[in-house]
Amino acid sequence: MGTLQLEGLTRRYGANTVVDGVDLDVAEGELVALLGPSGCGKTTTLRMVAGFVEPSAGTVRIAGRDVTRAPPHGRDTGMVFQSYALFPHMTVAGNVAFGLEMRGVAKAEREARVLEALRLVRLDGLAERLPRQLSGGQQQRVALARALVVNPAVFLLDEPLSNLDAKLRAEVRVEIRNLQQRLGLTTLFVTHDQEEALTMADRLVVMEGGRVRQVGTAEELYERPADLFVANFIGRVNALAGEVSAPGAFRTTDGTTLPCPRDAAPGRATLCLRPEKLRFQPWASAGVPAKLERTVYLGGQTEYHFTLAGMAVMALRETPPEGDRLRSLRPGDQVTLDWLGEDARLLPEAVP
Repeated sequence: MGTLQLEGLTRRYGANTVVDGVDLDVAEGELVALLGPSGCGKTTTLRMVAGFVEPSAGTVRIAGRDVTRAPPHGRDTGMVFQSYALFPHMTVAGNVAFGLEMRGVAKAEREARVLEALRLVRLDGLAERLPRQLSGGQQQRVALARALVVNPAVFLLDEPLSNLDAKLRAEVRVEIRNLQQRLGLTTLFVTHDQEEALTMADRLVVMEGGRVRQVGTAEELYERPADLFVANFIGRVNALAGEVSAPGAFRTTDGTTLPCPRDAAPGRATLCLRPEKLRFQPWASAGVPAKLERTVYLGGQTEYHFTLAGMAVMALRETPPEGDRLRSLRPGDQVTLDWLGEDARLLPEAVP
């Protein structure tokens, strides 16, 4: 296996810059997810790594070798496409063997490697079937086997689960992650799905407008987002505008004082608080007054939506048991909200 380095990777289409100076190092055996909304540049970045899109500037190195201008077949990568891209007239074995044939691998070795790849993805009994005779999950496994059989230095996944239903998607992502870890595959994975990225990746790269907003582990991005865009994109967040008026005190635009970290620098900022950090009590005297607008029952958890200082905030709690007085809360009821100052994060007032 190898490593992957991107240095200043850029792609322009006329005056439109789709990817703007991306720098990224992927260590051997690491799975890194490119995450962001549609049009953020993540798929174009992946396709530049694969060799299907030529960079306008920058460098791609695989295992230390500059492959920026190399053709796709000369990069030592294996790619799984969103659409699977299986040949409908070929059997499962034929699809998996195709890349080996293009590389001139001898028939005996080719057959042995195909059988091993199919065994890895648990399809060794379906080698002679055609793609149309397979389920969506099985077709996805064929695409995985086809990418794995060439023993790539870097494994590339372009939203490979987006065509599967929710239950199957959850199952296949576990299989992909287990396979990646077992084989030590250096992997770059593109997704717009936060849950996929959070559950599969060693590190996440959040992109927006062709630029990298932040790189880090799931915990780092969730607990310590670099800016408001990342805070909003990774999970859910309450964002309140105002300013730090004193140590541990944040004043909203209407003058309400809220707790914040004591070491926060004075000045205008956005106070960000994750819903599970927000505590509330009906009929209590301590805390900040708020009005309940609605509740959303989610089974094991319930969302509570409030108006605080003229702004909407949301708390997330385990659904209270029958008989708990929180069950009697109704829209319009008054409560008090509170949280630990250190649980809030102060971010720049606006995203540049």
